[in-house]
Amino acid sequence: MKISQNIAISENGFLFNPATGDSFSTNDTGKEIVRLLQEGKNQAQILDAMEGLFATDRASLEKDLADFLYMLGNYRILDANTAQSR
Repeated sequence: MKISQNIAISENGFLFNPATGDSFSTNDTGKEIVRLLQEGKNQAQILDAMEGLFATDRASLEKDLADFLYMLGNYRILDANTAQSR
């Protein structure tokens, strides 16, 4: 799973998809997930990183990450070839 190559993200968490002209804002958590995806991290690696940042149970993190990745897929932020392999 990875972010589409043409997606731009600002330091403030503003994402822009030039292929569609759509733009999105995300919070610091979303920005961190996008950064980890850009580094080529998989879901398990992202969960491990997030678990160290937040005082919550792994099941909640898994659900929240799955929801966020689903949204990224719907907005065509994830590479179409890797979004289906989740």
